Amino acid sequence: MEALNQMMESRTNQLPRWLLLLTLLLVAGLFAACGGSSTPQASSEEAAPVAQVTEAPQADTPEADTPEPVQEASPTSQEAVPTEAPSQEAASEQATLDGIPVGFTEEGYPYRGDPDAPVTIYEYSDYQCPFCSRHVSQTAPALDKNFVRKGTVRFVFRDMPLDSLHPNATPAAIAAACVADQGPVAYWKMHDLLFETQPEWSELPDPSGFFADLAQQAGADLQQYKACLESGEKQAQVAASLEEAQSLGFSGTPSFRFVREEDGAGFNLVGAQPYNVFDQWISALQAGEDPVDPQQAQREEPQLPFWATAEGLQPDPDRPGYTMAGDEFRGDPEATLTVVEFSDFECPFCRKHTLETQPVLDQEFVEPGTVRWVFKHFPLDNIHPRAAIAGVAAECAAEQGQFWEMHDKLFTSTDRWVNNQPEEGLKALAEELGLDMDAFNACLEDPDMMDRVRSDQADGAPFVRGTPTFVILFPNGDGRLIPGALPADQFSQALTQLLEQAESAN
Repeated sequence: MEALNQMMESRTNQLPRWLLLLTLLLVAGLFAACGGSSTPQASSEEAAPVAQVTEAPQADTPEADTPEPVQEASPTSQEAVPTEAPSQEAASEQATLDGIPVGFTEEGYPYRGDPDAPVTIYEYSDYQCPFCSRHVSQTAPALDKNFVRKGTVRFVFRDMPLDSLHPNATPAAIAAACVADQGPVAYWKMHDLLFETQPEWSELPDPSGFFADLAQQAGADLQQYKACLESGEKQAQVAASLEEAQSLGFSGTPSFRFVREEDGAGFNLVGAQPYNVFDQWISALQAGEDPVDPQQAQREEPQLPFWATAEGLQPDPDRPGYTMAGDEFRGDPEATLTVVEFSDFECPFCRKHTLETQPVLDQEFVEPGTVRWVFKHFPLDNIHPRAAIAGVAAECAAEQGQFWEMHDKLFTSTDRWVNNQPEEGLKALAEELGLDMDAFNACLEDPDMMDRVRSDQADGAPFVRGTPTFVILFPNGDGRLIPGALPADQFSQALTQLLEQAESAN
């Protein structure tokens, strides 16, 4: 019991309202990770925010899939604007990709979003930087959904390869620049492929062959692509972009230059910041205000996010089994405690929790009505590339009233869909559930379903550092955080203690 008490003090340390819950970071390497025995550490030159760390005992460490750690850094206001780069022949071309306008600025920089958006964000990035990859996979999709698609923000990509840390970053930037000569759609496809496959090429002695394959996948003409590489014309372009970043005071990646187009005011933000920081900055710029330093924002008491409020947790009368915030739940809506699980269908530790621990918790707490269980998606795209589409499959099953049935099948049958063609396995699971396959197949292609998955991911981005992560909510709005897949007996004891605390508070 003493060991449990220590564990509860450190891992479910009381969080004053929502503030600590949003700022809690875990010791890197403390939890078992899918890619190895420890989590890679941030290098000193990469922009990764100063963590507030909570110590935890070394014994009985909960397991979790853990992506790269992030840290927070303060922004710096500057009046400089990005310098011009050589124009490209494709600069006048504009097209759409996944419903988002893409093209090149007059200076030849690739962008996505409405060219007339009131806010432009220049993203200075390194294709080999793990924190840049984290931003692209976890934060950018929510930014696209909520700002870029609505014409509020235009993102402009700028190269900032840190060669001393990432020897393949400049070759990757040059490869992307050569693909850009063949149009903005090909460029952004190459951009995404480079980040998606980063673990595969980052350590290669010579990644040129790998990059050529990616260029072909992006739709580029290989002969034209290779001619561009041989000309050597892109080296100067990439070097100029790096120099531009340094002139703005940036020394780590990713870094962002926010420009309010109405008056040209510019502000710098450094690091793979969570979605809520971007949301606050963009909203401030739209209102004609200066954005707030993230450190200062942390010192102010934030509001509970809607999904964690009493209103957001109420059952949706029009959608049985959903909260008003749009999350699937099981159990009594009037239960004393609510557990919100952030999970990844491809994560082995999430699977372990679902198969070994959850049945015990259901029997002891959910079925008797003392705990309600809410599910939210958090696919770790950089290590689990099929998790997001599995989340879409679960949402499509939910459209036919079988979310939890698909949830269980996804975890019990991972061998059938964790492969190069996951859609086929997912459709087979849907058939076994007796779903309307025409509706299911159409649903898999519906971008609104992926938006649901990405919205959950954005909700968890400020504090989730690995999967599974559990947020335990009290009726008064206080919260506890349990990161990792605890054994059933430890999780049961933890919930018992928290229930006692909640009942004594009443």
